[in-house]
Amino acid sequence: MRIDSASEFVQAAVAAVVFFCWLALAAVFLFKAKGPRPGTERRAPASIAGIVLQGVGFACAWGPQRRTFGPFVPAAPALGPVLAGLAAALAVVSTWLTLTAVRVLGREWSFQARLVDGHRLVTEGPYRLVRHPIYAGMLGMLVATCLAIGHWIALAPALIFYAAGTFIRVRSEETLLKSAFGERFEEYARRVPAVIPGLR
Repeated sequence: MRIDSASEFVQAAVAAVVFFCWLALAAVFLFKAKGPRPGTERRAPASIAGIVLQGVGFACAWGPQRRTFGPFVPAAPALGPVLAGLAAALAVVSTWLTLTAVRVLGREWSFQARLVDGHRLVTEGPYRLVRHPIYAGMLGMLVATCLAIGHWIALAPALIFYAAGTFIRVRSEETLLKSAFGERFEEYARRVPAVIPGLR
């Protein structure tokens, strides 16, 4: 596969950055999933539907791909380097945010919404910025993936499916947290936005 221009080289480098960020996330998630798990007090089965919809969103982002190393907006190739730089920065920041949130969450982390024995209400670290920083980070990775390798027509459906899945998962998780922490959680939710800083 030849890279014939500086623009294509930039696109290839950005695609590599996004790919390695995904590898880092996958490694940590697999490691956490295989580690020792605390006992579960309660689950929210509805969150599984949210996981499926988020997965469809990521499938949209990875599915329809544009010409190899071509610009995200063919009609405006000059935007290519700008969007490529945005994709790389977004991937790195999103990976850092997600991994930091997983570390701070510790034993409370899980794919499916649940309460574990001795569950804590985590409000420190990235949880001071948003209540669900892992979903914020994964949203950033979805957009970065579209900008790096995806076709522009995939971005809207990817965002729609991911947003729908995230809405379900947030509601499932927060129903559990409200039942466990009551007014303490509600006060936290009033102060801190759910997924996007500044957007309640």
